[in-house]
Amino acid sequence: MKIIECPRDAMQGLKEFIPTELKIRYINQLLKVGFDTIDFGSFVSPKAIPQLADTAQVLEGLQLHHTKTKLLAIVANVRGAKDACEFDEILYLGYPLSLSETFQQRNTNRSIADAFNDLVEIQELCDMNDKTLVVYLSMGFGNPYGDPYEMDYVGEFVQKLDGMGVSVISLADTIGVSNPENITTLFNGLIPKFPHIEFGAHLHSTLETTREKIHAAFKAGCRRMDGAINGFGGCPMAEDTLVGNIATERMIAYFESFDHEIRIKHHAFQDALNMAPSVFLGR
Repeated sequence: MKIIECPRDAMQGLKEFIPTELKIRYINQLLKVGFDTIDFGSFVSPKAIPQLADTAQVLEGLQLHHTKTKLLAIVANVRGAKDACEFDEILYLGYPLSLSETFQQRNTNRSIADAFNDLVEIQELCDMNDKTLVVYLSMGFGNPYGDPYEMDYVGEFVQKLDGMGVSVISLADTIGVSNPENITTLFNGLIPKFPHIEFGAHLHSTLETTREKIHAAFKAGCRRMDGAINGFGGCPMAEDTLVGNIATERMIAYFESFDHEIRIKHHAFQDALNMAPSVFLGR
């Protein structure tokens, strides 16, 4: 089971700037926990996401010598991908591809057609620089903007990405509209059809629905899940009210209740959990 911790997603919507040194100390603590991957920053316009304008400086301060945890950075265009490829420390480049034309424009200032063109070039950059592209299919479980949405539409996107050589696709519930039924249907439909693709779940949720969403994804065969400590986060480009990420501590509790091996160092995780309020709440 791969757990991807997402401080980038947790931080990006906060208006008050988190000091760079505090980000470094927090992510260094997360690196001690044993997560498969940390989604730590992004190479996007600082005007769009000012909170993450210091991603390169944060990376310089990370202590990577004694960890097996991999780093993922989000990019929104070819220029950002080129910037990310300059850093050997980054293994994964994440790209948000929306099933909603409205949200693709809102999130990346690109059309879906433009985004697919970008992805061809970004995949080539990844191949040349020993990176792996992770495509996040945002609005993967529903569309609040009135654009067309059907579950078959998700399959069409996956088919196209598969043809481009994309090997990791994360179904993203950007605003928290997923439920056990559509989670089960999507993963049950996609995983057997594309067994060579690693499918992940990037779900947003209230605390009340967290466990049922984790359970549905896991039972449907998903073995890569994103979370954020205390469920902090949400996409600032989606709605005025942010719907938080799946709380990592609840994810860990779920898997341990079924004796699934997740290789988490609990003391290090508790230290990160204790540190989180000072990072995200200023206390």
